[in-house]
Amino acid sequence: MTLHFPNMAEPAGRTLGDEEVAALDRVIRSGMLNSVWGTEARALEREVAELYGSRHAIACASGTAALHLSVVAAAPDPGDEIITTPITDFGTVAPILAQNAVPVFADVDPADGNLDPDAVAALIGPRTRAIMVVHLFGAPARVGELRDLADRHGLTLIEDCAQAWLTELPGGRYAGTAGHVGTLSLQQWKHITCGDGGLALTDDGELARRMRLFADKGWDRAAGRSHESLGLNYRMTELQAAVARAQLAKLPGVVGARRRTAAELIAALRALGTDLVLPRPDGHAWWLFPLVLPGGGAPELAAWLSAAGIPARAGYLKEPLNRAPLWDRPVYGSSRYPLEGYRPAPCPEAERLVAATLLTVDWNEHYTSEHVKVIVEAVASHRARS
Repeated sequence: MTLHFPNMAEPAGRTLGDEEVAALDRVIRSGMLNSVWGTEARALEREVAELYGSRHAIACASGTAALHLSVVAAAPDPGDEIITTPITDFGTVAPILAQNAVPVFADVDPADGNLDPDAVAALIGPRTRAIMVVHLFGAPARVGELRDLADRHGLTLIEDCAQAWLTELPGGRYAGTAGHVGTLSLQQWKHITCGDGGLALTDDGELARRMRLFADKGWDRAAGRSHESLGLNYRMTELQAAVARAQLAKLPGVVGARRRTAAELIAALRALGTDLVLPRPDGHAWWLFPLVLPGGGAPELAAWLSAAGIPARAGYLKEPLNRAPLWDRPVYGSSRYPLEGYRPAPCPEAERLVAATLLTVDWNEHYTSEHVKVIVEAVASHRARS
């Protein structure tokens, strides 16, 4: 019988249980499900801020909403540019367009798919307003270098940590605290979940004020029914927050378990002596387990692993976002603003990763040494066949 690999769409692959049920019961019996007047969302903000050592945490409806708040904090003028990565979910880029700014895609490090600071530096121009870096798959990006770039050019550095809960940076800080704003996701497929939900982190009081206002329709609650600025309703509900708080207590165990089995897999693959580029374990939170085949062949290996019952796929995306079809299409109504005449530049390293050299294996806190053994045996058998 093929060994089952638990996944985050089923109870066996999640840490949801009695604690979350009790949290929901507590909120429902309170009669208050709205976070404006409730206590759960504010408690979640305090707990996450304390965990991350940040002065402010703003809870909101999704990880994409948190990224939208971060772009609002950066305050681009229409047509300003935000440099980001082409290997990411579209939720990273959609908030840039929503603020009438222009995404500029920088190429990535071929070893891990994270932003290459040298590629970012080459793209900074007079309209650049921010850099948005993604800690891809839970691997720490080179945010120290990116923060230096941002500070030197007067830019806002945004960290997308949707896949990077408790990812550690050099010096012991968590990803999300090196930039001006960090964002977290509580979507179904993340390390911890409340279905959907997000948080934005910052030490800057003014940025926190802008983000909190935008998440609540620009409503200054202390001033009565007065709307200070443009905003949307990105509020997290008390139900989401209560589940997220129960999940937050389990987060260290989730990441710790993923790290243990990932370390086993790295050691076993290294012992095989394959030509795979193995992920660097330092600080990694292991949302997915990525492998890079420098000579190509990732689609073939991914298909082989998948046929063996291992949840593996090549490339992560169908195409990197700089090659997505949307850039030739209208943005608002029939208008292409702010993208008139826009054509994303090539990103050769990202394009090669997606097409030929990158594969990912789903990772989960419920994997055991037996799961690691099955993966290693499948890689070894593919190698022998090749």
